[in-house]
Amino acid sequence: MAVKYELIKECKQTGARLGKLYTPHGVIETPIFMPVGTQATVKSMAPEELKEIEAQIILSNTYHLYLRPGHELVEKAGGLHRFMNWDRPILTDSGGFQVFSLGDLRKISEEGVEFRSHIDGSKHFISPEKAMQIQNSLGPDIMMAFDECAPYPADWEYVKKSLERTTRWAKRCKEAHKNTDTQALFGIIQGGMYKDLREQSAKEIIDIDFPGYAIGGLSVGEPKPLMYEVLEYTAPLMPKDKARYLMGVGSPDCLIEGVIRGIDMFDCVLPTRIARNGTAMTSQGRISIKQAKYYEDFTALDPECSCYTCKNYTKAYLRHLFKANEILSSRLFSYHNLYFLLKLMANVREAIKSDRLMDFRNEFFQKYGYAL
Repeated sequence: MAVKYELIKECKQTGARLGKLYTPHGVIETPIFMPVGTQATVKSMAPEELKEIEAQIILSNTYHLYLRPGHELVEKAGGLHRFMNWDRPILTDSGGFQVFSLGDLRKISEEGVEFRSHIDGSKHFISPEKAMQIQNSLGPDIMMAFDECAPYPADWEYVKKSLERTTRWAKRCKEAHKNTDTQALFGIIQGGMYKDLREQSAKEIIDIDFPGYAIGGLSVGEPKPLMYEVLEYTAPLMPKDKARYLMGVGSPDCLIEGVIRGIDMFDCVLPTRIARNGTAMTSQGRISIKQAKYYEDFTALDPECSCYTCKNYTKAYLRHLFKANEILSSRLFSYHNLYFLLKLMANVREAIKSDRLMDFRNEFFQKYGYAL
């Protein structure tokens, strides 16, 4: 088996899981946040910087890499690790979410999805078999099954049909997956916001027997309390001895609440996306550097942070870079935001070790300005 999960301990306060995920490119300590490198690069960050801030695994996007530069080229280069000079684990999503978010540009059938490229309008078709072929060529440690991500809101009938198609596609993905010794294929549980459908999807996907499982179809516009509710009844349905991945979640509150509900892995473009808008996650809550009050503020972005950005630059300088539209602004904010989330997850792991994750959550929420 290419990837194996080991459950080390459960927090006495919350039941949160501390574990290790063994992959061909290294061991990952969980729970973990995965920075997103959509196009085989985490925007504005060099691989060496990602190592400095202790990123253990990054995520790349099948849909984008298939369109440009093409999976054949990446395979010729020796796979994603070689191509992007990253020797730690990589996870690739299946491209399903991107294809489904194209709206009018795509057409779903039992066979797969026909869509037009957002780059040049050219016509393409991705089936479960094609999604496996692309990911086998890219060579990540963990690949995701091709699924149908139902929108929110969606009615029960639609979601039921959608999740049943996801099950059929998951079986086809497993059959088409070639490099089982070096690449692990994770299944995705769907079912929208309906408890009975989540239970149906979990049973069907787990019966196929994958080395890890993801919860898809959350963080798609539903209110956070609803997401937490779905997690509360879905996570316990998943095997204890395999990794649990919540797709597309990356705000500090959702990470902590997700871990409390039994999740091991998370990813999101949020930290780098808001960085490009001059927004920082700090121990005192979010800061938007656009505000005039930072014009002559010569203090660090976050007084409690020891990242490169906070140790070397002031808010006044960062505001100047942002206003001047300098590339360094995106780099410094991205560095800080990713450091902040990775440090947060390291602190969460420590809190689980000490059986005090609920105390940690309450202290963090109070400081960050979240409702307790």
